[in-house]
Amino acid sequence: MPAYVIERVMQKRGRLRIFDHFEPHRTALVIIDMQCFYVQDLQPALRIIPTINDLAKGVRERGGVVAWVSMTAGQDGTSLWPLYHDYFFKAENGARHRDQLSPGSPGHALHPELDVQPEDIQATKTRFSAFMPGVCDLHEQLQARGISNVAIGGVVTNFCCETSARDAMMLDYRVAMVEDINAARYPEDHQNGLTTVFQSFGDVVSASELLDDLMRPETKS
Repeated sequence: MPAYVIERVMQKRGRLRIFDHFEPHRTALVIIDMQCFYVQDLQPALRIIPTINDLAKGVRERGGVVAWVSMTAGQDGTSLWPLYHDYFFKAENGARHRDQLSPGSPGHALHPELDVQPEDIQATKTRFSAFMPGVCDLHEQLQARGISNVAIGGVVTNFCCETSARDAMMLDYRVAMVEDINAARYPEDHQNGLTTVFQSFGDVVSASELLDDLMRPETKS
């Protein structure tokens, strides 16, 4: 983290780490938008796949839940987010985003190298955030399993992952962004997403810190 951010955080809360422990059985690893459309040409995203799979395995072994969230932007040629497609893209790019992220399109599928298990949660969203009410049922699925802690990874760090982290915290989840399973197109974008979360929305940890520190088994005295 930049020195000025650390200084600001220490002045605000007096410590770097917000949370000391995530109860494993109340923790979900939430992986955002690791779909072929986003991942296939994005080298930073391809590089994090082995770490995502290792971390997912570790979370399951500790009694936690893994959730895979996918973006669905269109249905049968109709946009599910017209404002975004009409105003934020060239016409051909908006149509490509809409159609490639429609169910049944190859781009909509999760990347085939991801280790998705039958017991995992799968959810779809129609906006950047996986926790925005009315556009994704992830919150309801997590609540049904008693989840109060979420560790977030996927693509891209400073868009859907950061936005999901913000909204999760607003819903009173204890949030951690996992730095080495998030990816963005540029290192500066990746750092900016993590920095924003670190200041006011949640912890920023590595995959090993999540498993061996935050999700460590509690010792009985």
